[in-house]
Amino acid sequence: MTLHPSKEDSKTHITTLGIVLKSSPIGEYDRRVVVLTKELGKISAFARGARRPTSSLLAATGPFVFGEFTFFAGRDSYTLTECRIEHAFSDLSRDVTKACYGSYFLEFMDYLTREGMDETLPLLLTYASLRALERDRISERLIQSVFELRLIMLEGEWRDIPEANLLPGTLRALSHIQESDLSRLYSFTVNDTVLKELVALSEKLRSRVFPHDFSSLRILKALQ
Repeated sequence: MTLHPSKEDSKTHITTLGIVLKSSPIGEYDRRVVVLTKELGKISAFARGARRPTSSLLAATGPFVFGEFTFFAGRDSYTLTECRIEHAFSDLSRDVTKACYGSYFLEFMDYLTREGMDETLPLLLTYASLRALERDRISERLIQSVFELRLIMLEGEWRDIPEANLLPGTLRALSHIQESDLSRLYSFTVNDTVLKELVALSEKLRSRVFPHDFSSLRILKALQ
């Protein structure tokens, strides 16, 4: 494991922006979390005592939590010591359908990202996608397609697209998805015909570029 210097202590700590992808109980009071971070990429860390009602880490170790995390870098593992929560996305957890979409985004990032890599763009895309779900201004199915297509573009797999066979509205949507800043990525809507074409395209390309069986996607398909 490659350890990284900290802003505060060059030997053992680092503070970085991140989002919790997974959380599971360990022992009587601890948790193990998988966090997608800006500086470290995707890492696993222990959160000691995080399940105690009085723990300062209790609210910080659930899925969807986005904020500034401080880790202690031991010889063989990371330990989460602090978190300044910026957004907890608590509304998503209260809506079954939105929670399923959000869980799919987190599962996708858990599959895609790696430790020690610069994962800034995937991290910010995840945050923007969860915010779009929370705001409820465009359809959840469109958010999913935009998320998948932007990731395919980020991975450099945007090729062999039969543009001549696509509707003008679909081409405009694809141009927006590819070129827009993340802050404006989810600032558009489409009609049902264009949405159907975007959905078909994103499903086809996702299956080719990311041939993985996502358990949360199976649940989503049952809901759609």
